[in-house]
Amino acid sequence: MAWFAAPEYRLARELFLRLLALVYLCGFLAAARQFRALLGTRGLLPIPRFVARVPLRHAPSLFHWHYSDRLYAAVAWTGAALAAALLAGLADLVPLAAAMALWVLAWALYLSIVNVGQTWYAFGWESLLLEAGALAVFLGNAGTAPPVLGMWLLRWLLFRVEFGAGLIKWRGDACWRELTCLYHHHETQPMPGPLSWYFHHLPRPLHKAEAAANHFVQLVVPFGLFLPQPIASDAALLMVATQLWLIASGNFAWLNWLTVALALGALDTGTLRRVLPIAPDPHYPAAQPAWYQALVAAYTLLVLIRSWQPVRNLLSPRQQMNRSFDPLHLVNTYGAFGSVNRVRHEIVLEGTRDQDGAHGWQEYHFRGKPGEPRRLPRQFAPYHLRLDWLMWFAAISPAYARGWFLPLLARLLVNDPDTLRLLRRNPFPGAPPALVRARLYRYRFTTGPELRDTGAWWHRTPLRDYQRPVGLAELRHLAPGAPGARR
Repeated sequence: MAWFAAPEYRLARELFLRLLALVYLCGFLAAARQFRALLGTRGLLPIPRFVARVPLRHAPSLFHWHYSDRLYAAVAWTGAALAAALLAGLADLVPLAAAMALWVLAWALYLSIVNVGQTWYAFGWESLLLEAGALAVFLGNAGTAPPVLGMWLLRWLLFRVEFGAGLIKWRGDACWRELTCLYHHHETQPMPGPLSWYFHHLPRPLHKAEAAANHFVQLVVPFGLFLPQPIASDAALLMVATQLWLIASGNFAWLNWLTVALALGALDTGTLRRVLPIAPDPHYPAAQPAWYQALVAAYTLLVLIRSWQPVRNLLSPRQQMNRSFDPLHLVNTYGAFGSVNRVRHEIVLEGTRDQDGAHGWQEYHFRGKPGEPRRLPRQFAPYHLRLDWLMWFAAISPAYARGWFLPLLARLLVNDPDTLRLLRRNPFPGAPPALVRARLYRYRFTTGPELRDTGAWWHRTPLRDYQRPVGLAELRHLAPGAPGARR
């Protein structure tokens, strides 16, 4: 079937698959480096307890058959090695069936991690990575022309990501309709980046222009993806530009990076040659096998059927953000920042060796979330610092911290090495503190004059205790390795 092939999207497919492999690599590396403290046998939310109460059919994962920290590490590092190989072009060096199997393996390994990740993996970009990863299985390799149905499925996913995000904003916080949300967003976003201070201090008319442009790109431009070329490519390029702006303005893990990858998948070769120095390729891929075309057609039908619930959610006035409608995360609904905080609250963890807690309190320093006022926020995306992100949610409401916050304090009381590796600085390297506490602060970006006078990027004001001082006697049952600890 000649119509089934779309050779004009070979470069677009390659760019999408290479960027997808890079995102997979970030995801697997984050899993390998952070799991022991968050999800391991002695972690804050241990996987063995989760799989004991949640059946396989609700959260498919190979860890339902067996879990050990060693097996989890093997899965994460195997996934990282596989992602690195795919990034280097391994899928183009093997037969089509083998290339599809490699992408299936990457998807299955990451699915096994996400489905037992609990609150640490309750982010929309996890489902987005899995949905994009499932689509990658059916896009072929260098030996075959891209399937036209597969390339359209990429556009359909990109449409849902952008249009869903646009709708949730328009229906949500009134400041989006008033074009004033960006007066606050750059300061109150989960994890500001090194340029966020400068974005926050842009003139307010420019903030309004940003918000208006966002509505246009997310609510109008996505429909251009379904129009003939070059309109579809122009629409995708507008989305790429918007996502690059977001990448520069903050840390949103790989959400923006993966959205860029999807948008690149909508660019035909002619458009890519307009924006990149690409020489003509005289080689043409071989014909697509009939079995491959059948699989692509079947998967396209499955996606269309499963799209019913995401579409219904998009049209609903009670639209939900970032929800999966099946445990395989094949077709999902997306959205971001339906509401914007007006003020920033931060939790600061402190410890002291003073048994009475009268003095000697020292602060624990996180890698990404705001802490010391004079420390410029760092760029971590597309890498994902999961504990730092959850600390932002916990500052909004203690409900977000239920189940893991007190265990976190307990691990600080015993200088748990896995937990301390998630932090940038432990003020008690020799021996653990006698007491720990959590203080809630109001943070705001300093003004230009304040920055020049003090060298501080943040100004913070103490508000109250978030958690009163506690010692090991009270949290012993939550501290790994301590007598009487919960198992």
